[in-house]
Amino acid sequence: MKKFFKKNYIYIILIILVITCIFLGINLYKQNKKYITASENQYNMAFYELVNYVEDVENYLAKATISNEPAHGAETLTEVWREANLAQVYLAQLPVSSNELSSTSKFLNQVSEYSYSLSRKNINGEKLTQDELDDLNALHNYCIELKNTLNQLCTDMQEGRISWKELTKNTEVEFAQQVDNLSATVFTNIDENFGEYEGLIYDGAFSEHMESAEKKGLIGDKIDEDFAKEIAVNFVGNDRIQEISSNGLIENGNIVCYDFSVKINDENNNNPLNISIAQTGGHIVLMNYNREVKQEVLTQDEANEIGKNFLDSRGIPNMKATYYLKQAGIVTVNYAYEQNGVVMYPDLIKLKIALDNGEILGMETSGYLNNHTERSLSSPKITESEAKLTLNKNLNIISSGLAVIPTEWKTEIYCYEFKGKINDTDFLVYINAETGKEENILVIVETPNGILTQ
Repeated sequence: MKKFFKKNYIYIILIILVITCIFLGINLYKQNKKYITASENQYNMAFYELVNYVEDVENYLAKATISNEPAHGAETLTEVWREANLAQVYLAQLPVSSNELSSTSKFLNQVSEYSYSLSRKNINGEKLTQDELDDLNALHNYCIELKNTLNQLCTDMQEGRISWKELTKNTEVEFAQQVDNLSATVFTNIDENFGEYEGLIYDGAFSEHMESAEKKGLIGDKIDEDFAKEIAVNFVGNDRIQEISSNGLIENGNIVCYDFSVKINDENNNNPLNISIAQTGGHIVLMNYNREVKQEVLTQDEANEIGKNFLDSRGIPNMKATYYLKQAGIVTVNYAYEQNGVVMYPDLIKLKIALDNGEILGMETSGYLNNHTERSLSSPKITESEAKLTLNKNLNIISSGLAVIPTEWKTEIYCYEFKGKINDTDFLVYINAETGKEENILVIVETPNGILTQ
């Protein structure tokens, strides 16, 4: 009898455990379903807000292109600046790889920054030049393309051809593998629409902020394609190259250059390495190579030093790491030239560094080649102490120094650069070293992936 009850007792316990597991499973399923529904509702809200703000940007840009009165132009351009900023906020909330929409984000950022700079000009009573109106018109045309593409994507989602679930089902796989061909094509088209308009696109503080017709850093004689190919091979390393092919002379960019595609000796990676060599002087204009980085071994300081040493070894000394952005085990660092302790923000070089072994995966030198020269800097007319008197009294100064910054009008300003904090927000404030005028203020944003400015 005892054995009978003991045996039944075990069965009862097992039945209770099974029922409990089923109950917990159902409860977890319901909770997960609620979470997915809430997430999709949040994504839908962000997407529709993005569409609305992009439509507003397009509308205000259209008005700005025909405005002939500075006061009204200032009002309109301020609205463009505000709406473009809000569009970026909602774009960042979408579950889409930042790599896929990087140019779209840069485009909205440029619309915001450029319209703000022109509004300041209008506020001071100045009319826009024809070139500036042409720039606004070009931005407006690209904004129409973005609006139309987003509206098509909106229709596709409403009719069930694309869902947010597809976009978020596997964050460890490349975007193009996460979604069906339709959604991948739509998002890629958004990005490619703005790849042509590189003249007004930049990222990071002062990055690509000014192009120079003079190309001060582009020194040397013109070279032919064979010599450019030799430079490319030496830069990449002959032992790493399986095959190199020419894409010809690219003449429609900011810097005329020879472009090459390189197949690397790596059986685990079929991605080509692309490299562009300036026709004048044989300088490296752009190099880019993509591979998977599975493990982050290097710290940010170590990566900064590796990049600095790399530039030193290539005959580009005195470069200082400024801002950086980290994604998928790769960090992109902006380096600015430093002349006698003064940071030259127009002279920028961007390096893409793998955090597993420090390999240089990318290099962009257009800012440096456009603007680099040795400046004749006289002693500031006002002292640092005098410059500090112009700052907000609540700003807790952390560091200070001298810098040359570019302006929207393709000029340069010699400034005191003050890094400070008010409450929990970090700022960079630029005070003209000649006049004491406040020239610019940037907000420093520290994220898990890097230090950026707005």
